[in-house]
Amino acid sequence: MQPTQPPMAEIPIHTVLTEAEARARAAAHEARLRPVLDPYLAARRRGAKQPVMDFLFEYYTFRPSRLLRWRPGLGVAVQGAEARRWLEDPDFVETPKGVTVDPGRFPAHRIPSLRWVVTLLERTAARRPHLGCCGMHEWAMVYRTERPRHAHVPLRMDPDALAAFVESHPITCTHFDAFRFFTEAARPLNRFQPTRDTIHELEQPGCLHANMDLYRWAYKFYPWVGSDLIADAFLLACRIRTLDMQASPYDLRAYGLEPIPIETPEGRRRYRALQEQFYREAQPIRRRLLQTLRTLLELAVTNAPTTADGVA
Repeated sequence: MQPTQPPMAEIPIHTVLTEAEARARAAAHEARLRPVLDPYLAARRRGAKQPVMDFLFEYYTFRPSRLLRWRPGLGVAVQGAEARRWLEDPDFVETPKGVTVDPGRFPAHRIPSLRWVVTLLERTAARRPHLGCCGMHEWAMVYRTERPRHAHVPLRMDPDALAAFVESHPITCTHFDAFRFFTEAARPLNRFQPTRDTIHELEQPGCLHANMDLYRWAYKFYPWVGSDLIADAFLLACRIRTLDMQASPYDLRAYGLEPIPIETPEGRRRYRALQEQFYREAQPIRRRLLQTLRTLLELAVTNAPTTADGVA
């Protein structure tokens, strides 16, 4: 059976911006990001490595140019000639209220991925945070290996002392995309053995990487997720990544980052306090993102093509 497209539902719009209001929001968006992005882009042009920021544009794949490009997101219509230029993007449509991103244009083949992310965010939000990992994942990535991931950055202690510390401290990493970079020798030391199939069962809201990944889940659904929310998630991810590297076994003082020595009781207390702070800051971002993605999922399913027997 050939799929048929149901009649297009009216696009829900909760906010209408004038051209001047939209221009002001776009300028404010860029002003927030430039102090972070400009030094990174300048370093990249020089070919200089930056272990904190490189991660945010290599592991995460949203280009700086797209991050800077403001779009209002689902449910917001913008008036004026500037917004009409967005109609060159097939995801946008003009309505009597203004130009808006159209949930009916969300690709049907991406609905399973969207549903997967909604489920992940829901289950993560429902769990209590675990705040006792002390950032041991970065140590497990260099445990008993001669090829650390950031080979151009020195380690803060010799390999034998590093290995002794790793072996003396519990590793409780629940995040699959961190665990998969553990060395072979380190994997059996972890309390959990995450796989792609157990992500929904193990992801928890105290995890630094789970909270950094809010940025990934936000930009993955751009432009339906607006740039203001993406920027909130990105700027939080920058600060979390900084903690991630400060608490690592790497010596980043050449990059202006003083270590947080989790091999000491004081370092572990400081790490836990910052981890809890980031957990609290991530909570409203997760809620806003989840609300947006639930709405997008509902509208995308409503507008998805169906066959004559009702199966999408």
